[in-house]
Amino acid sequence: MEKAWWKEAVVYQIYPRSFMDSNGDGIGDLRGVISKLDYLKDLGIDVIWMSPCYKSPNDDNGYDISDYRDIMDEFGTMADFKEMLDGIHQRGMKLMMDLVVNHTSDEHPWFVESAKSPDNPYRDYYIWRDPKDGKEPNNWISYFSGPAWELDQTTGQYYLHLFTRKQPDLNWENEKVRYEVYDMMKFWLDMGCDGFRMDVANLYSKVPGLPDGKPRVGRVGAENYQDGPRIHEFFREMNREVLSKYDIMTVGEMSDVPLEQALRYAGTDRNELNMVFQFEQDLLDTVEGERWAYRSVPLPELKAVFSKWQTQLHEKAWNSLYWTNHDQPRTVSRRGNDTDFRKESQKMLYTMLMTMQGTPYIYQGEEIGMTNVSFDSIDDYDDVEIHNCWRERVIKNHEDPDRLLEGIRYRARDNARTPMQWDDTEHAGFTTGNPWLKVNPNYKEINVKEALADENSIYYYMRRLITMRKEYPVAVYGDFKEYGPEHTKLYVYERRYEGQKLYVVLNFSEEPVPFSMPEEWKGAETRLLISNYEDEPLTDRRIRPYEAAVYSGGC
Repeated sequence: MEKAWWKEAVVYQIYPRSFMDSNGDGIGDLRGVISKLDYLKDLGIDVIWMSPCYKSPNDDNGYDISDYRDIMDEFGTMADFKEMLDGIHQRGMKLMMDLVVNHTSDEHPWFVESAKSPDNPYRDYYIWRDPKDGKEPNNWISYFSGPAWELDQTTGQYYLHLFTRKQPDLNWENEKVRYEVYDMMKFWLDMGCDGFRMDVANLYSKVPGLPDGKPRVGRVGAENYQDGPRIHEFFREMNREVLSKYDIMTVGEMSDVPLEQALRYAGTDRNELNMVFQFEQDLLDTVEGERWAYRSVPLPELKAVFSKWQTQLHEKAWNSLYWTNHDQPRTVSRRGNDTDFRKESQKMLYTMLMTMQGTPYIYQGEEIGMTNVSFDSIDDYDDVEIHNCWRERVIKNHEDPDRLLEGIRYRARDNARTPMQWDDTEHAGFTTGNPWLKVNPNYKEINVKEALADENSIYYYMRRLITMRKEYPVAVYGDFKEYGPEHTKLYVYERRYEGQKLYVVLNFSEEPVPFSMPEEWKGAETRLLISNYEDEPLTDRRIRPYEAAVYSGGC
């Protein structure tokens, strides 16, 4: 298997609005990031993925960009950005930017021009259509509820927006648009940035004619804009014009992408992307496609997804490994136990992440085990997705507000966006002002200061995991063999690579579970590398609640 620095890297995602505020305005900023670079270096991070910091009116927290070559006013200046980039590089780390080019803000100069008249030179930068029978051009539904079309009163046409109405979709069929994007990418790479995470990257190509979508729960029309007919042509062109000219890492966020398509986007012989973020694991706890309904996922189902991606991408494409990000609930609240076994279960979950093949991504606050937040009122939530849904379902359609609020508390994107909990002072040390989003009330018990003072904290365990991954190439490159896929409480697997073995035992339950070590694991060379409990001799025994144990052995 061909080695690469981005395969061996550990990535840390920063959501700058919530990471660290340096000036007391309640909003995180770039100088706040600069002040915490040593913290990230000490953790063992190789790459920082920065969620969008470009100029934006913030209808969707920076994912609506009005200027791709400038910095959001609240976050600082281009001089601050360059200082941050230099500081990252001086510490031996790299910076991956967030590339948001399926859409822009409606305040971007391209769209301002495009909306002036049907014959404006920028009209074809976006997707405009005439009404159909006096209504929207088709029945597509936005990711954020309601029709995916907005009527422009000036010209009498609709424009497409798969997200909010202030996020009009770019027309990737227009070659001028594509090369504007490529030129902008070169701007950041020439400055010294080290790669891109590509937002909703499999949505660029739409089916010609924009036909109506098939009836379904949720996003009607998705089959006409996910993995569209020209998407691979676009990525091969992007690779040829930009990506292949730099030593960078790329990962595409791919909504609902099946494994077969992932192999096309990230296959070693495809000349498109290094890897993709797939969502199969995130869809397991939905109920019949309903975003705000959820269920408990039986462990065999969760294991089947992870094991499939481990085995079927091996030597064909590269995996991305993540539990959460800025769009998902907190890991320990979703997959672990955030009350009685918060530390044990979070350590176990990240033991799994760090012992699989692929590039691991850690979202900010995961290294101290931050949890979901349970706000009392819908007014405490900020996310545009939530408020659009609330207006549609509760105010307009009179659905049960308590039931919807329960689902929001479980799955809301704001669970990951509450301010970083640095210490036990007011506002968790995030700001001296009023934070843009309320701090999770448990910050007095869960914070970085507490974690750094506790030698058994999640933070120090995470650091040990990262060190182990870097010392054992088998953890990065090894093949994968699962034991007992139908076991309802344990996930057991081994990795092999060039004379090294790793044996991994994970208890996903709050009960002790009998465990008999496979015969091929036993031997004088087998030893315990890391565990989230105190070390014990290598014998058959009961695996404690949420216990994780990693053994090494020779082939």
